[in-house]
Amino acid sequence: MKEGELCMAKKAIFFDLDGTLLMLDTEAFLNRYMKRLGEYTAHLVDPELLVKSVWNATKQMMKDAGAERTNEEIFREHFLAACGVEQGDIWPLFDKFYSEEFPLLKEDIEPHPYALKVVEEAKKQGYRLVVATNPVFPGIAIRERMKWAGLLENDFEHVTIFETSHYCKPNPKYFLEICERIGIKPENAIMIGNDMQQDMVAAEVGLKTFLVEDYKIDRGVPQHHVDAHGTLKELHDQLVNRTGIFSCD
Repeated sequence: MKEGELCMAKKAIFFDLDGTLLMLDTEAFLNRYMKRLGEYTAHLVDPELLVKSVWNATKQMMKDAGAERTNEEIFREHFLAACGVEQGDIWPLFDKFYSEEFPLLKEDIEPHPYALKVVEEAKKQGYRLVVATNPVFPGIAIRERMKWAGLLENDFEHVTIFETSHYCKPNPKYFLEICERIGIKPENAIMIGNDMQQDMVAAEVGLKTFLVEDYKIDRGVPQHHVDAHGTLKELHDQLVNRTGIFSCD
């Protein structure tokens, strides 16, 4: 391994997925997803109740700050209570939906032209790579969206999914859990994402941050420290040239 690659092997890059490596209108996608899920389970649950229950359970999952239960366990508790159905009745239906119907939601979603280039360059330089998408979806759905982005799961040391994660963004503990899981200090990790509130909060626990501006999301408050910003192409250029937060200093 070359000297520069040895230096980078001590560091990690955490990549957000939607709006960062994947060209995705999040709001439009979620509306399409909820509509399709409601239709798919309509024979068991009223679609309006199902959508309301999913949103409520997701909100509860995102605000939970305990380390005792996984996101899936929290979601399941609140969803089943709100929906009034048995897990044994609806969970197999969800599994079937994610394997058969969820892939059809891709429609016009395309990989970002620089997504694979950035990942390949980071891998070439020896960075440890993580897909740090908000773990509010089952692993099967997150891995499917990785395919839409043209990504290979084997290129990543870890992918955050709701079956194994205990926190969601913007809880800073989400980033610390990843660091602990892969055995790296926060100061040796870089969070790359397009969301000021959900991704750049990583700076609060010591990670370097790069705000991708192609599909930037900024709700105004709170604001967090951003070490670098630019398009995914500009990120690629900085990575190739090993400048800024990608230098070996």
